[in-house]
Parts: sequence; C-alpha cells; structure tokens
Amino acid sequence: MRGRGGRRALRGARAGGGQGRGVTSARPEHEYDPLTDPLPPGGHASPWFRPGNLPPQPSAPAQEPVYEPVDRPGYEPVDRPGYEPVPEPVAASQEWYEPGPAPTLQEWPGPGPVAPGQDWYPAPAPAPEPMAAPEPTTGPAGPDTAAIPLTDAGAVPTATAVPPATGGRAERRRAAKGRGRAAPAPPPAPAAAPDGRRLTRAEARRAAKARKDSAAVIASRVLGEAFITLGVVMLLFVTYQLWWTNVRAHQEAGSAAKKIAQDWADGRKPGAFAPGEGFALMHIPELDVVAPIAQGTSKAKVLDKGMIGHYDEAGLKTAMPSDATGNFAVAAHRNTHGEPFRYINRLKAGDKVVVETQDAYYTYEITSELPQTPPSNVSVLKPIPAGSGFTKPGRYLTLTTCTPEFTSTYRLIVWGKMVDDRPRSKGKPDALVG
Repeated sequence: MRGRGGRRALRGARAGGGQGRGVTSARPEHEYDPLTDPLPPGGHASPWFRPGNLPPQPSAPAQEPVYEPVDRPGYEPVDRPGYEPVPEPVAASQEWYEPGPAPTLQEWPGPGPVAPGQDWYPAPAPAPEPMAAPEPTTGPAGPDTAAIPLTDAGAVPTATAVPPATGGRAERRRAAKGRGRAAPAPPPAPAAAPDGRRLTRAEARRAAKARKDSAAVIASRVLGEAFITLGVVMLLFVTYQLWWTNVRAHQEAGSAAKKIAQDWADGRKPGAFAPGEGFALMHIPELDVVAPIAQGTSKAKVLDKGMIGHYDEAGLKTAMPSDATGNFAVAAHRNTHGEPFRYINRLKAGDKVVVETQDAYYTYEITSELPQTPPSNVSVLKPIPAGSGFTKPGRYLTLTTCTPEFTSTYRLIVWGKMVDDRPRSKGKPDALVG
C-alpha cells in the first residue's frame, strides 16, 4: 500500500527536476568544466549546472517525464474503474524512475467514495449469469414438472394437494369420497354498512327485504311475459290464417277438381248432389281462377276447402245452370282458405265467367255490381235479383263474397247473365279457347 509520505516525496522529486532522494535542490551551481566535471545524470539540460562552455548538443523535443511505480514485492497495479495511479517514492537503491506513459483519470461508476485508509476502489461485482431452463425429463410414469409449460408468472402449475384426512375411519372415508367433488362455495360475506361497520341483525333483515322484488315488480314482470306469449300466439295464428289455410285449401280444391274430372270420365250420370259434393268447375279467365263448385255453402265442408258453394239450403235454394230460368247463386271466400273470389271486385261489364259441367259449358257475361250490402239482404239471391237491374225472368249468375277484405261485415255482389249454352261435344267456348 502506498503511503502519504511517498506522495510528498514524489512531488518534491518532480519540483526538483527528477533528482533522487540523495540529491538536494540547494546544490550550488557552477560553470561546467568538460575536463574535470563529468556529465551529470540529467545531461546538459540538468537544472544544477549552467551551460558554460558545453559543446553543442542536438536538441530533442521536450517531454514531460512520467514515472512508473517501483517494482517492489507485494505491489501490483490493477486497471480498475476509478483507479488513479500515484507514483511511489524513490527507493534508496534507485535514484530515478523510468519514464512511462502518462496516467489517465477514470471515473468510478460504482457507489463511492472509498473507505478511509483504502487506496483501491473495490472491483465491481460480476453480473450473475442467466440460469438455463432445465431440460424436460421423463420418468417411468410420464414427464415430470419440467416438461409442463410455464404459466404467465413463470411458475409451474401443479395440482392442488388434498390434505390428508384426520380423525377416525369414518372421517377418512368421507374425505376420500369428497376428493373428486368440487369444493363448496364459501359462505357469503356479512353485509356491511356504508360506514364500514357490521350490520346488526335487524338491519341485515331490512337490507335483505329491500333486495327482494316488490309485489308490483313481480306483477309487472308476469304481465309482460303474458303479453309476450299472447303476441307470439297471435303471430302464429295470423300466419296460419293468411298462409297455411291457403296452402291446405288449394290442395283440397285440387283433389276435388280431379275427382270431378274422374267422375265425368267414368260416365257417372248427374243427379241429386249431396251437400259438399262437387259437380262443376268455374272458370274466370280475367282473374285466372279455376275452382270446383260443390253443393251447399257449408263453411267447414265447402268454403274452407277452397271450393265455391252453391246456395241450395232451405230458404236459399237457387237454380242450377241447366235450368231454363232462374238465378245460379254461389259464394266463396275472399280472403284465406284458397280465396277464389278475392278479386271479383275487379270484374267489369262484359267479362266472361264459364261454368263447366259434365254435359255442357255455360257462359255468363258480367253486367252489374253491388259493392256493399248487409248479410241479411237475401233478396239478391231471388230468381230476379233485387238491385241487379234485371226486370224479367232469365238465366242469371250471382257471385257473393265478404267485404271489406279480411272481414265479414258486409257482402259484395256481382251479377251476370247467360250468353252461351254449349254442349261439350261442340268444344270449349271462345272465352276458354282464348
């Protein structure tokens, strides 16, 4: 370790021009005599001699002498951060230091200062080397925990250990049975007041009662659910009425029309027709309608099956198309159940309606219309219909249906008169050929 005395001695040596401990700076100067005075250790540039009659010497660049520490036992200079090398004092056996490189100052990056009496800064502690992750290993039963992927926190997930059962044999048996079951939910925390204190029993009861729904809330909830259910039922009913009834009625009307055509092909002779039995087909070319005509106006047996019903009930009996005179009156749905008369309000004077039977084609021409009349007005079904404009007996046609649409409040009436009576052997009438 270097002492403070060594530093002061070295500073004195620097001030004296590099003289050792045995030479003093108070030495008297004198003229240099080349014959008697030897060349001083510092050469002709030594500060203790004046030039005198020295011979000319080659000039050398000025260089500040730098000294290196003495190579003494136990001294080992170390290049550490913050270390400032200080020259050692001149030893008794060595007069001069050898010039060396100029020392450089370095800043100590670590926590300083040094402890009293310590000349060396401590070396910084080496950084810890990163530890490598252990390689996954497998045992006789499978991979161990090293092969399990780490979680976000870097910990290996492990199964929750079940504490060993304590107590008697019954307790151990119950614990063994409950290992595969989920842990029971923790009891709810006791309610606390806004100020943080624990509620009393009365306050807890009042708070629990306040959390329950009131009778008005429950009633409104039940009423809302009832309205929702009713709305769904109504929607299903409307879908049934406006769509499904038409699908079913078209199927049943088509089956009835095929049966009528088959009876005609088999040569069945016309006679008295039973209620609900089909006997003819009605063609309305302007509306692109072809529907079977059945005996009677029963809603369930005729109208709801997509067929056109002939008024033949007691008190409302009307003529057949083959009769010499009379009013052939029929009815059909305007909406739902096949709705064959939905657009009869679009018929105008001169449009044709053809009734096809087993023996002939009867062609009627539209003449007039009654937009609205109450259902009790049965005079429109008389042999000479009231309000039709007919004044004398003839072969007439009356079409009746409900109005306005989707209601049965009133009846819509359309009249026509026969203009052609053609046997089937003569072929179809012009209204159907076109």
